[in-house]
Amino acid sequence: MKHLIYAILFFSFIAVFSGCSEEKIDGSDTVFGTVTGKVVSSDTFEPLANVKIFSSPTSSTVFSDENGNFTISNIKVGEYSLQAQKDDYLTKFESVTVNEGLASEVVFEMSKNTGPNTAPTIPTAVSPLDNALNQSITTKLSWEATDANNDVLKFTVTVRNSANNDITIFSDLTEKELELTNLSYGVKYFWQVAVTDDKSTAVLSSVFTFSTMSFPNTRYLMVKKIGDNNVIYAGDDTQKTFQITSTEKNSWRPRKNNLSNKIAFIQSVGAQNHIFMMNADGTSKTQITNAVPIAGFNSNYIGFSWNQSGDKLIYPNFDKLYEINSNGSGLRKVFQTPNGKFISECDWSADGTKIVLKVNDINGYNVEIYIINTTGVITNQVISGQSGAFGGLNFSVTGQKLVYTRDVSGYENPMYRQLDARIYEYNFATLTSYQIITEKPSGTNDLDVRYSPSEAELIFVNTSNDGLSIQNVVKTTIGKTDSRTILFSGNDMPDWE
Repeated sequence: MKHLIYAILFFSFIAVFSGCSEEKIDGSDTVFGTVTGKVVSSDTFEPLANVKIFSSPTSSTVFSDENGNFTISNIKVGEYSLQAQKDDYLTKFESVTVNEGLASEVVFEMSKNTGPNTAPTIPTAVSPLDNALNQSITTKLSWEATDANNDVLKFTVTVRNSANNDITIFSDLTEKELELTNLSYGVKYFWQVAVTDDKSTAVLSSVFTFSTMSFPNTRYLMVKKIGDNNVIYAGDDTQKTFQITSTEKNSWRPRKNNLSNKIAFIQSVGAQNHIFMMNADGTSKTQITNAVPIAGFNSNYIGFSWNQSGDKLIYPNFDKLYEINSNGSGLRKVFQTPNGKFISECDWSADGTKIVLKVNDINGYNVEIYIINTTGVITNQVISGQSGAFGGLNFSVTGQKLVYTRDVSGYENPMYRQLDARIYEYNFATLTSYQIITEKPSGTNDLDVRYSPSEAELIFVNTSNDGLSIQNVVKTTIGKTDSRTILFSGNDMPDWE
């Protein structure tokens, strides 16, 4: 009968312990209680000092004093499983309920670990399974390993891949899972787990593998603000987006060249901004400009342009326009404004014979848009003498048309706020500009306009003129009503190649 009672008590304790989840059952972020307790030896009932006490769900970790006493203060109300650990003693568990404003008490009776130590079991892969395919570039590794002595286990995970010689080691893990982020597309990864109970030699798992998905077919590029940085995304025809630059870097204004299959973009380097280049999936990032950064009146409104073949770029540095090879060599000055105005945007015609420039004063106003040839001679004046903000220059494939935006309100202010920016097209055959009707909602701006690859459509950003609301990447069919469609919400600076 005595053994039966012990058995019932034992299994009742197991039921209570296993019922504790990783989340608290009750309580809130603002209601707290206190847990006090004592740790003693199970055979002599003498106090045990320096016993590590911690809980699941996680709270503060404390140690018992010389009298075996401990206190966990300011613990949120709820149900907890407390764990006591000390070298040469078996780990002990006790459940406790923390109530508002009360001190809950618990006593640990710890037994000496007199039995022989057994090494942990060999870790096995739980997820992803060995040789798994088409995994996300954010993949959670999980594994299983046990210990017969109920010792606390620590894990070390080693990760490498087939693309390079990089080896990453994650040490002193106490959970049986690890999330890997910012993995590369189309790469095979190898991972191995080592486990130890601090009493035996580390036990190694087999080497497990998984392969990430291939980079999808994406034709759209855009920018999203995350924290203090701009981050570049690629998007496909199903409106799914894929992050291709790090949230730790400020990167914006992506422009793809289809012949080279490269994306050029601007990235902050200290106090300067420079042009970088990367593959379509975001790999192999290299800095193109060095001695002369890209610069102007406002970094958010600066643009650069590829040539058709993808071996050269043009970009502004205040009142000067520079040309540079895509490998960073051959820097040369192409043009300097005759009146000291800053160059903010530029676009290079597909046939390579002409360049359109938008120049403005230090505040972004007093805009002129004109055409120069490759020797730096002004050949055509598109816009001059009009108030308000302009932007979004883009040649048609033939170079016979030019699309841009204009704030028709003519409003000018130090914050460069626009009130009613609309899309215009300039025809070089007739030397006339006209508004393209896009059924723009009142109180909004259409910005950063570009032709679609077929030139039957336009892609641009629409946002409230309050300068604070969400920005959406929109497309519309030229000359067709009710064709305005949001492609990507919360993004700006689009490209469609």
